[in-house]
Amino acid sequence: MVRKPVSPRIEFDAAAIYQYPEQLRPWLESLPKLPGVYVFHGESETMPLYIGKSVNIRSRVLSHLRTADEARMLRQATRISFIPTAGELGALLLEAQMIKLQQPLFNKRLRKNRQLCSLQITAGTPQVVYAKDVDFSSTAGLYGLYAHRRAALETLQKIADEQRLCYPLLGLEKLRSGGACFRFALKRCAGACCGNESEHEHQQRLISALEAVRLQCWPWPDAVALLEQRTGQTQYHIINNWLYLGSVNKLEDARSLCSTTPGFDSDGYKILCKPMLTGKLPVMLVPKA
Repeated sequence: MVRKPVSPRIEFDAAAIYQYPEQLRPWLESLPKLPGVYVFHGESETMPLYIGKSVNIRSRVLSHLRTADEARMLRQATRISFIPTAGELGALLLEAQMIKLQQPLFNKRLRKNRQLCSLQITAGTPQVVYAKDVDFSSTAGLYGLYAHRRAALETLQKIADEQRLCYPLLGLEKLRSGGACFRFALKRCAGACCGNESEHEHQQRLISALEAVRLQCWPWPDAVALLEQRTGQTQYHIINNWLYLGSVNKLEDARSLCSTTPGFDSDGYKILCKPMLTGKLPVMLVPKA
């Protein structure tokens, strides 16, 4: 019996079959050339497909429509909405807040991280501490923001390798019997484990290396307003403990947002720390009620 040759199976990614999303054309005309946030909606009224931000909403949305890699999302989209902001900072803050609250189907970043952790030196040894246990906005001596414990320890190990620090003294491994650690014999440890350098010197080198990622405590006594303006729009972004509470057009309306219990937000910290502490935008205390 002669068997017919089997045709090779052709594998393909269905999402890569791209067709221009004609159903979205009615929503394009109103898109502004302004900074802000845009939303692709599907059939669900409560869960959007995708939330993004740009300094030019119209240009950014049109770039999505020309991207074959986003075909799967575009096929499900039924409409597009947008919220203009006074500038790029407001768009960044609003995007991060909306993604956390609405959990869009196709957004991978900026989702709430319940394992957020940092490094803290306790009794001379770095320890991993978690945001659920420690207030990151007011606790001094925290170093770095990490998505999980493994990432924190990988950073500590990288610093140890670069600075020839001792793994056992950092809690990364147990000290062998006999004094010196294994890495000392390989000249990868400067020898704090066996007296070649003092533990104080070792500690100072560790702290010096960690200084680049030291977390800044919230420096104001209460909520503040961060002023951002462009022609035709003024916004006061209300911040407390690095948490973005919302934006208002008049400073006297800011107290209405301050009833929310402030809690540390890693995305808010990353977005806000530099512009707020360097004076890039005006910062003012929210007036008392």
